[in-house]
Amino acid sequence: MIVYYVLALTLFYGDAYEEVMRKLVNGLRFLHLWRNEWSVPTTGAISKARERLGPEPLEELYFRVARPLAGPGTIGAWHRDLRVMALDGVVLDVPDTPQNDHRFGRKAHRGGVSAFPQLRMVGLAECGTHAIVAATFDSWQVYERELARGLLTRLEPDMLVLADRGFFGYEFWNEAAGTGAALLWRVNSLLRLPVLQELPDGSYLSELLPKQMKTDLHRGKRRNVPDGARVPVRVIEYTIENRTSPETIRLVTTLVDDHRHPATELAALYAQRWEFELGLDEIETHQIAHDRVLRSRRPDLVEQELWALLITHCAIRHLMHEAADDLEIDEDRLSFIRTLRVVRRSVANDPEFPPCPGP
Repeated sequence: MIVYYVLALTLFYGDAYEEVMRKLVNGLRFLHLWRNEWSVPTTGAISKARERLGPEPLEELYFRVARPLAGPGTIGAWHRDLRVMALDGVVLDVPDTPQNDHRFGRKAHRGGVSAFPQLRMVGLAECGTHAIVAATFDSWQVYERELARGLLTRLEPDMLVLADRGFFGYEFWNEAAGTGAALLWRVNSLLRLPVLQELPDGSYLSELLPKQMKTDLHRGKRRNVPDGARVPVRVIEYTIENRTSPETIRLVTTLVDDHRHPATELAALYAQRWEFELGLDEIETHQIAHDRVLRSRRPDLVEQELWALLITHCAIRHLMHEAADDLEIDEDRLSFIRTLRVVRRSVANDPEFPPCPGP
């Protein structure tokens, strides 16, 4: 019951603990399935029940249910035969308590600090469906790249993974490429990438080297490069003109075949990375919504709540995916907030906790 209750907490952020419990058992009460003297537990009793549960069952549940949703015909989910995924991160506020402050810390802002302790979450999302299929989190002080290492086991050879320049690094690129997944990442436009071969579509073949080795070569201090240190990549550069100040975008990819993967297609595809941003916005703006601060006042319950938040987001996106699939339309045409309202109504009116225990 408490697992379902914690999930319900992430659907009704504007309601108090006791009110969420009333909504969760509303259907049962309507059917007179218990004695009249039963009363809703107090906030303190609910909190203690959450403490006994801990975060581990919700974490395990998330990793069992969080899976890519797109099928072969899902609009916007594929590039050729590769499932388009994205790595990205977000910083979330947690309640201002000594325990949360000690565990997560506060971010410095121009001589001050953030109003609330903050955690950083990094996730792997399916761009076509916004489903966050893997996630990890820690204090905001832990960099995105370090957190993302914990997600590499979820990369698969049929994936094309997009990432912003904050994730790029020689070692991490090699680790990610070693999973067999294709990569298309943005890099800093000042990164030195030698032109080894120009390709007909305007892209060119280049190579990555460890930072210190590249510096030594540039200064003439090193002539020989050890076997395996040179990592072949393809580089795609383009400029976005319709801005106050034109911006040059530089992408590196493991997809070196310019005939099968033209530069114009990959440049357009990189914009799909923003689909992950939209998925994060669904969580921050619509699910948390009320004041954009998580509820839990202790670090272990913060973890429990965040896993539950990811589970319910996956469930909502799954419902939207099924609806779009039935109608044969792009999921982007469906409203997340309207679907969330449908789920909220169904939770309040459901007369039992599935799975049903039977007669």
